[in-house]
Amino acid sequence: MRQQRRYCKFCSDKVDYIDFKDVKILSSFVPEGSKITPSRISGVCSTHQRKLSRAIKRARQVALLPYTPD
Repeated sequence: MRQQRRYCKFCSDKVDYIDFKDVKILSSFVPEGSKITPSRISGVCSTHQRKLSRAIKRARQVALLPYTPD
């Protein structure tokens, strides 16, 4: 069987800037273990994966997202 091809959520929505203050979107890419989901699992392209990881790290600095699970 052939697997269904993953597509980048941000490319399909034509997103240029991933805002670090948008916790709802960022929290979907950070599971319970509080590690950033890799692009091979999330399906995000490499350009947006870099922007996403930078936004998650900035949100953690400002205490919008936790560093460790509760």
